[in-house]
Amino acid sequence: MSPNFLRLALGLLLCLPPLAQAAGPDCSRSYTLALHEHGLLYNASSRSGIDKDVADELIRRSGCHVEISLLPRSRIWKLLETGNLDFSLSGITNEERERFAAFAWYFADKYSLIVRKDAAVQNLADFQTRSDLKLGGILSFRYSDTINQLVDALDHQGRLIGSYDYDTLYQNLRQGRTQAIIIEPFDYSDLDKYQVSKLVHIMETNDQPTPHGLIMSRKTIAPEQQERWREIINSMRRDGSMLKIFRKYFSREEAQQMMNF
Repeated sequence: MSPNFLRLALGLLLCLPPLAQAAGPDCSRSYTLALHEHGLLYNASSRSGIDKDVADELIRRSGCHVEISLLPRSRIWKLLETGNLDFSLSGITNEERERFAAFAWYFADKYSLIVRKDAAVQNLADFQTRSDLKLGGILSFRYSDTINQLVDALDHQGRLIGSYDYDTLYQNLRQGRTQAIIIEPFDYSDLDKYQVSKLVHIMETNDQPTPHGLIMSRKTIAPEQQERWREIINSMRRDGSMLKIFRKYFSREEAQQMMNF
């Protein structure tokens, strides 16, 4: 290989734009990210969970400074809407949220109801027609289509009991103030923790798995920057890092099902 060719090749390389640098998000300012306590997604007492692991890897790959806080989910959505919070995790979308939030999907799962056995109902239709039965839910949570329809109908009838935290949610169920609550796979371990596993049975729906992802405030994260943060999430899915995080908390089969959407 001639010296002239080497000099030409080196010159061409020096003229190329810094692709790696251009692909990353803008780190010229600090960002804020809020977690919410939710079963295996995040446990405040142990400061651990899937969302915390995803946040740590997202921050590591971005190279940006991100301040993490713990807030109620209802507060998180309001702060994202007003632009006083940049990010949160494991969020789902709807028409209202699309106005102020953008998403980077990284898993999908199904919602179910756990219903007290002494309520003596076997399906959602029976639960909805029994005017004496009440449903518990975390304030501001939304779900899959079928469960959203049930929630909205019961809310209209005054049969939805909202809670800010899971301690209150499960206490209401355990003491019979509500007869059902909505759960995801992340919550199954809580059934024993809150001493309700022997009181309830699981009621499934036919809904498809609901995508969850990184939530980005449209007020603070410009569209181009949204794509750069989205690419970090996508890279974690491509190289198996996201699957590895979920494998810490679920079986391989369960984790792979959540990744395949």
